[in-house]
Amino acid sequence: MKTNSIFKLVPLAICFLTFSCNDDDQVYYPSPQDNSISDVASRNDDFSILVDALVRADLVTTLDTGGPFTVFAPTNTAFQTFLSANGYADIDDVPLAALKEVLLNHVVSGEVRSSQLVTGYVKTLAKGSASSNTLSMYINTASGVVINGGAANGGATVTTADIAADNGVIHVVDRVIGLPTVVNHAIANPDFSILVQALTRGDQPDFVGVLSGDAASPFTVFAPTNTAFGNLLTELSLSGLADVPQATLENTLKYHVVTGANVLAADLSEGLSVATFQGGNFTVMLSGGAKITDANGRVSNIVATDVQGSNGVVHVVDKVLLPSL
Repeated sequence: MKTNSIFKLVPLAICFLTFSCNDDDQVYYPSPQDNSISDVASRNDDFSILVDALVRADLVTTLDTGGPFTVFAPTNTAFQTFLSANGYADIDDVPLAALKEVLLNHVVSGEVRSSQLVTGYVKTLAKGSASSNTLSMYINTASGVVINGGAANGGATVTTADIAADNGVIHVVDRVIGLPTVVNHAIANPDFSILVQALTRGDQPDFVGVLSGDAASPFTVFAPTNTAFGNLLTELSLSGLADVPQATLENTLKYHVVTGANVLAADLSEGLSVATFQGGNFTVMLSGGAKITDANGRVSNIVATDVQGSNGVVHVVDKVLLPSL
């Protein structure tokens, strides 16, 4: 199973104006102004740090001749905020490999204008340390265009859209977009809000700290939706998340996590027994669509796959999995 791309490739019509004038019987054909993504950025003073970063990471040629691309371009102010927050004096202080991945995390294959953006996941050109699978980006169009949950979650907001280039389009963003962890992905998607509430409940372990780090990574997270949690509360005859006993909630949340493995959809097989962070196992079935049978014989459908983070991958399930308790 693959998550659906939200992009459509739209051909870019390029018109070249050729004219001539008579001067000693010679005909002149002025060259059109270069207008690649790199060219557009280099002519905008507010992208000077971005251009310096692209030069240092050897990505100018990619954005000059490749594509089409959609580029979410951070302003100088966005870069200054990024540098200050990470203790860098200037762009030359950022480790080169990290800088390249951060820049590629702002680039999506295909050209998409703002009118074509819809809420959902897309793939960037960046890779984290967990997998060769490229990182996912969550775009929310409910109020403007917010990427990966906005600035508070390592994401950004589009401030100016649809700057046209010959090989794609640029959307200006107010922050440098960080490489999202599995926790960032959970926070960014409003349909995981109850999952986030569960992970951060006061009587629980520091799930956010663990799942944001690398000590037990990479992680594979099977993330229940809000509807899945609502149905669980009904199934258990509980009025709200606060009524779930501490040990039950802790074990249930751990049962949705696999440590030390970035398990993609292509890695799942019929009858696969999966060992979880909680210590119990569940079984993957593929016949009739990918699904999971938990320790209590309850079946959950895997409804979206391969939401890639820098330290692991998220698959979406429509029923909360319950371990043997």
